[in-house]
Amino acid sequence: MPESAWRKVPRSQVREFAAAARGEVPGLAEAILRQIRREYPALPLNLDESGEPLALVGVRAALEQFIAGMADGPDRPFELPYVFHEFGRGQVLSGRSLDSLQAMYRLGVRLAWRRLAEIGDELGIPAPAMYELAGSGFEYLDGLVAETTRGYAEAAARQASERLRLQRRLLDLLLTERVATDRPGLLAERAARIGWPLPRRVAVAVLLRPAREAVAPAVGHDVLVDMEHEQPRLVVPDPDAAGRPELLRRATAGWSGALGPAVPPAHAARSLRWATVAVQLIESGLLPGGQVVRCTDHAEALLLLPAAELLGDLDRRRLAPLAHCGTAHARHLAQTLLSWLETRGDATETAARLGVHPQTVRYRLRQIRELWGDVVSDPDLRFELELVLRARRLRGELAPPDT
Repeated sequence: MPESAWRKVPRSQVREFAAAARGEVPGLAEAILRQIRREYPALPLNLDESGEPLALVGVRAALEQFIAGMADGPDRPFELPYVFHEFGRGQVLSGRSLDSLQAMYRLGVRLAWRRLAEIGDELGIPAPAMYELAGSGFEYLDGLVAETTRGYAEAAARQASERLRLQRRLLDLLLTERVATDRPGLLAERAARIGWPLPRRVAVAVLLRPAREAVAPAVGHDVLVDMEHEQPRLVVPDPDAAGRPELLRRATAGWSGALGPAVPPAHAARSLRWATVAVQLIESGLLPGGQVVRCTDHAEALLLLPAAELLGDLDRRRLAPLAHCGTAHARHLAQTLLSWLETRGDATETAARLGVHPQTVRYRLRQIRELWGDVVSDPDLRFELELVLRARRLRGELAPPDT
């Protein structure tokens, strides 16, 4: 390693240089702050307990620490003023990034070095020693930036943790039946605490993790996300707004789940309830997986399939006549009956739907009337027949038989 040029400077000359530089600190700190404020007029001047600008305190402390360190040699570790840690914290609290602050630091170092170089020239400090000192100055700048970044990161982490806690409380309120409706003022208050404008309507999504370690979908910042639940949940504001469905589709690519119907925020628990039912049907293979389905696109399935016990009893009673037919023949008759009921008794359209000859449909309808008698003429019983047959179709039990 080459010998330090700075250490070759006589100690008496170094002490003289340090004394001269130290005497410049008050005026130099004020000059640096004035120039920074000229180039960055939006810089807030927060005051310390004595009423002095913290920025001036920080610039002065940085100069003093650097001068104290250089008196012992450029390779000595510099102490970093804690106020720079606070500067990073302040950027988070004021909602600003570190970019402008780092630019101010660089400006301050350039101005400080200009004056230190003048002092070195006045005292005859050799150029190689001053170059070495300049390198130490920029290393010191890196240390100040690192200290500020630590303060920024710590404050950002605390802020994120606090926002997560407040968001959790808002979600608990939103997704609790009746609590939100009984206390609308509390709902607005909790939303305001995290800066979440209460939308006119929301929809709640329930997701199935594609993997245990899956990260949260990259939804917009206005979508409330709960990844702590076994089945993650999203509260989507204004789900039908222009562009929102497509953005949600892209953000949840690779996930399975369901988006409940849009409701006022106070009724978000109702949207959650339907989304939960839809996810249960996805897990049972009765609704498509590999995507986030919208409950409103599967209203029939959501109304009929969860009522399995109730419809099961009705199915046994209303479709009892089919028990006396062979499996394939019973399926054909059930398909024909359902299509006939849906077309309101139009045999020609029923034949077109089934892809068979109208005469085939008429033959089957004669059999149906023989099996059910006058039941097919009663509006209430026809409605019940259609319900149970639709439920069978949703369960995949009316698929064409193998041939």
